Amino acid sequence: MREFRGKRYWLVGASEGLGLALAQRLSNAGADLVLSARSGDRLAEAIALLPGRAIPVPVDVGSTDSVRKAADQIGPVDGVVFLAGVYWPTKAQEWDADAVEAMCNINLTGCARVMGAVVPQMVARGSGHIVITGSLSGFRGLPGAIGYCASKAGTMSLAESMYCDLRGSGIDVQLCNPGFIKTRLTDKNDFRMPQIMEPGQAAQIMYEHMTTDHFSNSFPVPFAWVFRLSQFLPNWAYYRLFAPK
Repeated sequence: MREFRGKRYWLVGASEGLGLALAQRLSNAGADLVLSARSGDRLAEAIALLPGRAIPVPVDVGSTDSVRKAADQIGPVDGVVFLAGVYWPTKAQEWDADAVEAMCNINLTGCARVMGAVVPQMVARGSGHIVITGSLSGFRGLPGAIGYCASKAGTMSLAESMYCDLRGSGIDVQLCNPGFIKTRLTDKNDFRMPQIMEPGQAAQIMYEHMTTDHFSNSFPVPFAWVFRLSQFLPNWAYYRLFAPK
């Protein structure tokens, strides 16, 4: 079982929602935290809620320069958790170029920027813990989610490739794929969201996964099974079920 007490973790996207809930759980476990998000004010509010030691380092994962400066300021860390993400419901028929590009830039390329800032130092010392937040929506394309599904699929593939390369290196890579979580992002949805979770519920599942040596965890069950099994459906069946005309 992984021990967090005295370990230094950088949580990217931790000023609210799942990120803040996970920060509270890790802080309770004794981890020293670095919290990052774009808003310095929100980070200060978040840190005031934590029982343990934490420092704020504002960062915009959409900017390579911002990520590099933050990483230089933070220095070596034992672990990094990427939780940053943006979402706007977007249909191909109503293509919003700015929204789609922002989702790809923050959710996928932003993750790659952060990994590029921390992985080399972990490789150099032969130890580290990397946790990437994917999504159940990343398993197959869904209607009304052209930017989000694509960016999360890419993020999940990035984690899988990193896991392939870093097995046995002393660097543990993990992937968490949550379903719907009640946040300001899901408040944008106008459809029924099965098994929607509170941030604290999702954070507890994610924390428990982080204590194991397993690679990926998709939750909540049984909702996650729908998405995993959908990968085995032939196209004619999948699109009839998930994207009826």
